[in-house]
Amino acid sequence: MAKRIRKAVFPVGGLGTRFLPATKAMPKEMLPVVDKPLIQYAVEEAQAAGIEEFIFVTGRSKTTIEDHFDHPYELETTLRERGKEAQIAAVNAWMLQPGQIAYIRQQFPLGLGHAVWCARNLVGDEPFAVLLADDLILADTPCLKQMVEAHGETEGNVVAVMEVPREHTNRYGVLDVERDDGRLVAVRGVVEKPEPAVAPSNLSIIGRYILQPEVFDHLARIGRGAGNEIQLTDALAELIRGNKPFHGLRFAGTRFDCGDKVGFLQANIAFALARPDMAGAVRKILDGYC
Repeated sequence: MAKRIRKAVFPVGGLGTRFLPATKAMPKEMLPVVDKPLIQYAVEEAQAAGIEEFIFVTGRSKTTIEDHFDHPYELETTLRERGKEAQIAAVNAWMLQPGQIAYIRQQFPLGLGHAVWCARNLVGDEPFAVLLADDLILADTPCLKQMVEAHGETEGNVVAVMEVPREHTNRYGVLDVERDDGRLVAVRGVVEKPEPAVAPSNLSIIGRYILQPEVFDHLARIGRGAGNEIQLTDALAELIRGNKPFHGLRFAGTRFDCGDKVGFLQANIAFALARPDMAGAVRKILDGYC
């Protein structure tokens, strides 16, 4: 029987250079989509999947994230004095409970694999999830919840995957497919950012993972890979070579690359259109530009 996924790691130590100057003093994970920062969407997705412990791997100048997940007593007091109960509920309804959240510093910018490895002592010896806030997913059933259900069927490791144009394979970790039933993909290998001519497929991993704790052993010894960083994809390849069950899930939903300016703008439009209180007004604005 598959172990329950209780812990999630959120690597939030990146510099967000593609959004400068906006991210000069504000973490990229705090960029808002409509009225919530990216990191809050990721945390709410994890909550919906049954996650109980939330581990943030931070870097310098990321204290705004810690403040966001703390109780703002001064703000609450002011709102209460003004009778703004709806706003108080909006601030507190999603708040994590005391003891559910932990922060650990990634002291050197050595890549995603290194960020995940930094969380090893907090994760311990159990399977865990990894969520990248840059990848925002609009779905009826939250993506990580779909993955937890798939993990219950397959055990082992599960990554969220989507088809990308073949000319874009050099931007992603790409699967070498053994079997594919249209939803779940059995994986025999994974390659980090292959050139289109040699990519084993166009099925690419996006920023959602359920991983077995053995990944930490591989991250500790693989050394630096592409970009002179410790690549999580290289550790995934070692898991596969160790005959650990490994599957990709074609999730139901739309993924937005919010690490890209155009993708971030697209996400704001899509999430606004998905809200009944905003959809009509936003459509009128868009019609004015057509």
